Amino acid sequence: MAFGLSGYGIQAMLKEGHKHLSGLDEAVLKNIDACKQLSVITRTSLGPNGMNKMVINHLDKLFVTNDAATIVNELEVQHPAAKILVLAGKAQQEEIGDGANLTISFAGELLQNAEELIRMGLHPSEIISGYTKAINKTIEILDELIEKGSETMDVRSKEEVVSRMKAAVASKQFGQEQLLCPIIADACIQVCPKNPANFNVDNVRVAKLLGGGLHNSTVVRGMVLKNDAIGTIKRVEKAKIVVFAGGVDTSATETKGTVLIQSAEQLENYAKTEEAKVEELIKAVADSGAKVVVSGAAVGDMALHFCERYKLMVLKISSKFELRRFCRTTGAVALLKLSQPNTDELGYADSISVEEVGGVRVTIVKNEGGGNTVSTVVLRGSTDSILDDLERAVDDGVNTYKAMCRDSRTVPGAAATEIELARKLKEFSLKETGLDQYAIAKFGESFEMVPRTLAENAGLNAMEIISSLYAEHAAGNIKVGIDLEEGVCKDVSAMNVWDLYLTKFFALKYAADSACTVLRVDQIIMAKPAGGPRRDAPAGMDED
Repeated sequence: MAFGLSGYGIQAMLKEGHKHLSGLDEAVLKNIDACKQLSVITRTSLGPNGMNKMVINHLDKLFVTNDAATIVNELEVQHPAAKILVLAGKAQQEEIGDGANLTISFAGELLQNAEELIRMGLHPSEIISGYTKAINKTIEILDELIEKGSETMDVRSKEEVVSRMKAAVASKQFGQEQLLCPIIADACIQVCPKNPANFNVDNVRVAKLLGGGLHNSTVVRGMVLKNDAIGTIKRVEKAKIVVFAGGVDTSATETKGTVLIQSAEQLENYAKTEEAKVEELIKAVADSGAKVVVSGAAVGDMALHFCERYKLMVLKISSKFELRRFCRTTGAVALLKLSQPNTDELGYADSISVEEVGGVRVTIVKNEGGGNTVSTVVLRGSTDSILDDLERAVDDGVNTYKAMCRDSRTVPGAAATEIELARKLKEFSLKETGLDQYAIAKFGESFEMVPRTLAENAGLNAMEIISSLYAEHAAGNIKVGIDLEEGVCKDVSAMNVWDLYLTKFFALKYAADSACTVLRVDQIIMAKPAGGPRRDAPAGMDED
């Protein structure tokens, strides 16, 4: 044998070192098990009473959060099937910005029920066809559950915004939503453009400052920069602003040249000409009416000296993304090199002042006028991890605002929608013939995960709650959900807990799709990993 073929069958066909798993036990059930493990992690964080997870990532950064999107991002999930669930959660986060937990937990529950069906002897393809019928029916039922009159809303009315945002923020910061929602709503309404569909999430910034408590948090119309002004001038009112992206300093010449100096006077004059040149440039800036100079890079000592002389306030913003946002806030045009600006290149701010907040000096750029493009939520809290978690709650609120600008329809929250879907799907499964009906019934049962998890996380008796919810819904009260504080079933319109229709729609759709994708796999063939020892991936960049 010239080719040194060892073994037979698939071993001989593939390179050595590969892994090959096939069949129900090895591939399908192992995949389902991996996905179940992932959803068990996120499930306990579902809802307002969700537990926090402590995740330490590969860079030794500590996260204490109950935000599923952050958790699955920081866990380096290795298993290919569980990765599909992570991708579904990420897709939900990209699309709506909230509901990633529901997506992952629900997909895990679907797969767990699929496992029971497989053990009963159903073939995965029958389960998939049942699940597909069920998700289509679910979307029909979801349309019927939409609250009447919720399709029209005024996105600039604070009350309407808060009522829709409350559930999303409460799921991250339970008990704080009464304080947080009005702040987030204010910030969003300030930057909402003429056509609300063009709302840009990036226009609501978050500045996290240690110290104080949540009740010290405020909204600033404009920007909050976390650095001090460079010169001695710390406050300017009604200021015109000029922005230089390249820094304020004497520029080196493009070409190299040699200067022959023969006497001391020439040397003195040479130094003076440089000084005169800088003064001329700074004077030109001051003459244009600008009172504030913003630099994207270093500010030279000599330039700073002349800025002081001409009473110019000097700010330095080193991040170019921040610089762009600053230009957007003030309407300035960033100039590349130090030169006299035209009047249309100047920006404007009502006031720029340096204030001390909790021992940190911050520069606050305010633009009270209308048509404002950036607003900042200033969050205060006692530790970094609390601030990070508050920031996630604000992000969720802002993303919910964006979603409601697109489609403001709501469905009952507090697990009322889920129980109704479970009930209707069970009825639907009884009308079906064929093996699909078992899969549809299991799909309906999976919805019980939401009320069960909410009840368990709040320390209530889950079986009692679910049975009393079913009893209420069978009696025709389709808006009855769980009141977690009192541990009883109540009408959600009295508690004012509404979920956005879009969040539910996409979460259930992505969950069903990812569950079907995992069930469609019947073999896993993994090649031997390439190359030498594994190197760590380079450190991640920050969000900006």
